[in-house]
Amino acid sequence: MRDRDTKHRFSLMERFRSFVYAGRGLRLLFHEHNTWIHLTATFCVVVVGLWVSLSFVQWAIAIILLGGVWIAEALNTAIERLCDHVTPEQHPEIGRIKDIAAAAVLMAAITAVAAGLCIFVPAIIDKIAQLL
Repeated sequence: MRDRDTKHRFSLMERFRSFVYAGRGLRLLFHEHNTWIHLTATFCVVVVGLWVSLSFVQWAIAIILLGGVWIAEALNTAIERLCDHVTPEQHPEIGRIKDIAAAAVLMAAITAVAAGLCIFVPAIIDKIAQLL
């Protein structure tokens, strides 16, 4: 067990270190190929959202949906790395575990797209109507 994993009394320095560890995790996440797909999708949502002038509530919903996909991807990546560490060779049960974790990302993405369509399609139609 590492020192950072043992219980300590509350200290601001320990809280600061926890942010350092989380930052390290974000940096590791950005070495994954799927992260760049999510980043591109996030960028598109922000650009189109600004173009159609989403309302405060629409932005809040979009941010929650985007966050859900990012969180699912981070957890999926952590599960995949843990599985690869535990059993580097291919194993049927590890494969099923990794497939289920990937399915969580897919479900989050499908949910985000479906809700995003509910927000963006009417907003884009309104924006185009204003331009005509």
